Amino acid sequence: MRLSAFYAATFLVTGIQLPFWPIWLASRGLTAREIGVLLAAAIWVKVLATPAIGALADKTGGHRVLMGVLAAAALAACAGLLSAGSFWLLITLNLVALTAQSALMPLGDTITLGAVRSEGLDYGRIRLWGSVSFIFASIASGAALASTSGERVLPLVLGASVLVLFACLCLPSIRPLEGTRRIAGIRAVAGDLRFWIFILAASALQASHQVYYGFGTLYWRSLDFSDTMIGWLWAEGVLAEILLFWQGRLLLARLGPIGLMVLGGAAGILRWSLAGALTWLPFIAALQLLHAFTFGASHLGAMHYLSRAVPPSAAASAQSLYAALSSGLGSGLVMGIAGALYSGFGGGAYSFMAVLSAAGLVGAVALRWATDRRNRRLSLPV
Repeated sequence: MRLSAFYAATFLVTGIQLPFWPIWLASRGLTAREIGVLLAAAIWVKVLATPAIGALADKTGGHRVLMGVLAAAALAACAGLLSAGSFWLLITLNLVALTAQSALMPLGDTITLGAVRSEGLDYGRIRLWGSVSFIFASIASGAALASTSGERVLPLVLGASVLVLFACLCLPSIRPLEGTRRIAGIRAVAGDLRFWIFILAASALQASHQVYYGFGTLYWRSLDFSDTMIGWLWAEGVLAEILLFWQGRLLLARLGPIGLMVLGGAAGILRWSLAGALTWLPFIAALQLLHAFTFGASHLGAMHYLSRAVPPSAAASAQSLYAALSSGLGSGLVMGIAGALYSGFGGGAYSFMAVLSAAGLVGAVALRWATDRRNRRLSLPV
């Protein structure tokens, strides 16, 4: 329950910020270009800061304390935004808040996957409460903001950030490991080619969603879908993801972590190849169900691969590096490219995302081959 509460609280913030934070920034006088620069800067700071924070968590073993500090820093920065007058103070406090918030998720995943290993918990059924919370937050905050210019966004984020702080302080603690074991674990991960193949494959699978995340609504509007219908299409994708997480243990037992990533890549090739070609609403609604596999199966497979392949002494470092490279560097670069592709090709930009899914699929197959080859070598008699 404590782990589920962490994901629910964290995604409560995300469900408010992702759709509505640009509206609040605009209400403070920022132009569209300035908002874009701010959000891009947050991605690059995340790439640099998140692995360092993960390494600190591995070194000290104080995951819960560190997460409490990060949550408090995000809350304080958001509170400071209430009276921030200058442009540079606004930018600085935004970067502090967004960086601290982004570092929480890999550390929370580290604690959760540790509990999965030691207690036999089901990661998918814990993580799905984040998706449920995201749907609730986006719908409820949309209704609350319907008649405003965006000034109410920050108070909503502040309230949700208080819940995140309490959730972090209630998480179970992880015992620190001896320095020699920690260093040995990090070296083992960094020197394993399979880990880097995994990073490339998982990053490609996640980055393949960037046209959808950044321009899906604009594309559906160009097809004359109403905003209400567009909202339901987004909700359908998240609901499909929730169902996948709920039944994820069965798929994991049958396919294994790498098999789930292969499934995500194959589903992505199908989904993104057709997303820009099909314009009839029932077909698009059917494609949205594939979000269960393109995101849900890929993410579940990645988390369980890290849980099984990375020693506990390097878990936070590996999780943070994965988060920085997949959702930070990889997705940040692809989002910039996605804007140019959508400007030039419209819905045809989805086809380029199918290429990324194919790259992720090839990477997952290569990871399986490298893993099987290593296992065969280790099983040979000495």
